[in-house]
Amino acid sequence: MPASIQIGEIRVTSVRAGSYWWDGGSFFGVVPKTLWSKTHPADERNLIEAGFNCFMVETGEHRVLIDTGGGVRHDERALQRMRTPSPTDIRHVVAAHGFDPLSIDTVINTHLHWDHAGGNTVDTTLGAQPSFPNAKYYAQRAELEHARQQHPRDAVSYRAVNYEPLLESGHLHLLDGDSEIVPGIHVRVSVGHNRTMMTMHVRSKGETWCQFSDLVQFTINVTPTWVSGFDLYPLEAIDTKTALLNQAVEEGWWCSFGHDPVAAFAKVDNTGGRWRTSDVVR
Repeated sequence: MPASIQIGEIRVTSVRAGSYWWDGGSFFGVVPKTLWSKTHPADERNLIEAGFNCFMVETGEHRVLIDTGGGVRHDERALQRMRTPSPTDIRHVVAAHGFDPLSIDTVINTHLHWDHAGGNTVDTTLGAQPSFPNAKYYAQRAELEHARQQHPRDAVSYRAVNYEPLLESGHLHLLDGDSEIVPGIHVRVSVGHNRTMMTMHVRSKGETWCQFSDLVQFTINVTPTWVSGFDLYPLEAIDTKTALLNQAVEEGWWCSFGHDPVAAFAKVDNTGGRWRTSDVVR
């Protein structure tokens, strides 16, 4: 059974679209390997496992998918490099978790990097089409603009096929800052990983769930200074993380993380100045 939690009247279910292996040093930046390898041991190529972590949010009125994983557009060489046995079609993953893909009315991309938006579209004889044809897709306007700039620092993270066809078909709706997408589901621009990544906030009956996305990629990254080597704005990432994590502790949020291959949900604690997770749901 997939891991789920209840946030007031809203149900949140972990939908892990497989995993991939990537350089551990890239994920943990300046944090020494002697520290991060205690919980994330690397293989002989210094790769560690990372999950394609997506989530289904059911409000009663809406069925909302958050992120779509890495998709299926990987050649054999890339699959071998990432230690991924085969591409994962997000529609099949969703169905295997008990959800009809056609029942999804909303898709939110926390950002447009390939490992979060790769399942947005599917190739057909008519070209790239929405994987979820009955859904409205959401992303930040400034994120799309940055993706189109193809800056040398992170151009490899963006693939036009994951978003341009959706814009052309009218499925992609662009946001300008913090928004409530449907009642109870809010997005907040959280600077650090890049300028326009969003954290997800589900609120109901006084309870909150936050999906940190790549602001906190693994549970061990709850220490605010443990920023990723992928983060474009590491100093701002520390400030953003500190503010959100303090709020998570004070208000008892359930939390989820961008790529942790084990933890689906957890609480955050800061006792004696030491950050950690507790009540982990796998």
